[in-house]
Amino acid sequence: MPEAGWPDGPIVLGVSWGFPELLVRRAADFAADLGLHLVCAFVDPASYLTEWEAEELRTAHSMDPAVNEEADFPAGQLLLSLEAILGQPGEGWSFRVLNGDISPALGRLAESAGASMFIVGCRRSGVIAWLDRLIEGPVYAALLRQQRLPVLIIPYDG
Repeated sequence: MPEAGWPDGPIVLGVSWGFPELLVRRAADFAADLGLHLVCAFVDPASYLTEWEAEELRTAHSMDPAVNEEADFPAGQLLLSLEAILGQPGEGWSFRVLNGDISPALGRLAESAGASMFIVGCRRSGVIAWLDRLIEGPVYAALLRQQRLPVLIIPYDG
């Protein structure tokens, strides 16, 4: 941690389809305790990347200006779920939709937002958790390998 204290950039929370409410509440409480903005980010790994477009062509809603109608439904449902927990997006939190490989997409968002850290969830145990780790590898492990920012891992049952 820098000598000047904790960085003042936002916290990036990776949210997946079917995220646990406990993860979001803990991340929001942590961000509020530090006086930082929480950016809840959903990454659609099935879509293609267009982040290399000129910055002025990107939309404010997403780093991917291409319309992906298949991603609109889960992203819209996730936003509704987040609003049920956190209220309307605003000063305390916001929602971003990204595309591509999860860890690099979160990393690009963190860099562009000047983020101070990542928060991700991790299933504690069970067959589904084992399959996730086997097929994709845990997002937290990729973030730890690929990013320079601190990664807070919040375990949950699932």
